[in-house]
Amino acid sequence: MSQKVYVVGVGMTPFEKPGRRDWDYPDMVKEAGTQALEDAGIDYSAIEQVFCGYVYGDSTSGQRAAYELGLTGVPIYNVNNNCSTGSTALFMARQLIAGGIIDTALALGFEKMQRGSLKTDGQEDRANPLGRHFETMASQRGFARAPAAPQIFGNAGLEHMERYGTTAEHFAKIAHKNHLHSTNNPRSQFQDEYTLEQILESRPVHHPLTMLQCCPTSDGSAAAVLMSEAKVRELGLQDQAIEIAAMSMTTDMPSSFGKSAIDLVGFEMSQKAARQVYQSAGITPEDVDVIELHDCFSTNELITYEALGLCDLGQAGRLIDEGQVTYGGKWVVNPSGGLISKGHPLGATGLAQCAELTWQLRGQAERRQVDGAEIALQHNLGLGGAAVVTLYRRS
Repeated sequence: MSQKVYVVGVGMTPFEKPGRRDWDYPDMVKEAGTQALEDAGIDYSAIEQVFCGYVYGDSTSGQRAAYELGLTGVPIYNVNNNCSTGSTALFMARQLIAGGIIDTALALGFEKMQRGSLKTDGQEDRANPLGRHFETMASQRGFARAPAAPQIFGNAGLEHMERYGTTAEHFAKIAHKNHLHSTNNPRSQFQDEYTLEQILESRPVHHPLTMLQCCPTSDGSAAAVLMSEAKVRELGLQDQAIEIAAMSMTTDMPSSFGKSAIDLVGFEMSQKAARQVYQSAGITPEDVDVIELHDCFSTNELITYEALGLCDLGQAGRLIDEGQVTYGGKWVVNPSGGLISKGHPLGATGLAQCAELTWQLRGQAERRQVDGAEIALQHNLGLGGAAVVTLYRRS
C-alpha cells in the first residue's frame, strides 16, 4: 500500500519580465527554496532527495541551483518536461515518498528566460522534439507567419469555434477574468486590469488570440517540500499539511497526431489524466472548489474546461458566460491570475500552481482567497508532450 504524501512547505518568487531584475537562476532558487523550507519549519539538511525542474539550462543546472540551499550530498535530479516540468518534478518526488523510499523531498522549479516568443527551432543536427507536432499542425491548417506556440493553440481555438459556435469574445472573457484575478496577487508579473474591449483590440497574434490573451516569458522560481504522513506526524505539521490525494501524468496518444487541432494540444492527455485522478480520489469535478490550470493561451483554458470534465463538449463557452469559473461561480479557476497574468517561467509554473493551491486550502491566499476551499485541482501541460493533473485536499 502506498503512503499518503503531503505538501508541508511552499515558496515562490515574484514572476518578472526577463532581465527586469539583476539576478540569476541560483538566486531565484535560493529565494523560493528558502521560503519553502522555512514554511515547513525544517533545515535543508532534512531533505533526502531534490528534484529540480527547468527547461532552458545546462545538464547540472539543478545542482548549481540547489547548492545555494546547502551541500549535503543528497541525490539531485534534473527534470525537463517542457511546460509541465515543475509538476513533473513534483510527480517524481511524490512517487518516491508514496513508495516508501524516502520521507522528505524538495521539488524546485526555475527558469531564466529570454525576452520575446519561445524559441522552438531545436538543434540542426537532430530531430526537433516538437517536429511531429509542427508537421501535424502544418498538415491541418498550414504554417502561418506567426510564432509557433500561439499558432498551435490558436488553431485549437479556431477548431472549437467551428465545431461549437464558440466566439472570439469567449476567449477574451477568459483573459479578462485572469487579468482581473491577478490584481490581487503581489507575485504576479502583470497586475493590471483590462476591459474586454482592450483585450479584444490588443495586438493580433494568431486569430483568435490577441497579445493580452497570451502568457509572457518570465523569470522566476517556486518550490515545495513534501513529506510522508509518518514524518508529518513526527514533526507535528498536521495543521499546515495539504494532502496530494491523487496525481496522474499522461503523454501523447495517437489522437495527438490526427486531424484535430484540439487533440494536437493535448486534449486527450489532459482528459485521461483528470479521469484517473477523479477515480483514484473517489470524487467528481463537482466536488472541486478551486482550480489552477494551464492557460498558456486563453484558448487552452476554455478547451481544458471540457478536458477536466467541468462541462460537456462544446459547453465551455457557457461556463464563462455564466460566471461559473470565477468568484461567486461553481469553481474559481486561476485565482492567481494564471499563466496569462502571473507569468510562465516554464520550469517553475507547475510548482507555482502547487504553491497557490496550498495557500488556498490553508486559507492563506489573502485578497484572492476562495471561501471554504477544501479540494483543489491542478493542471499543467507541456507540448511534446506531457499533462500532469493533481488533486489536493485539506488534511
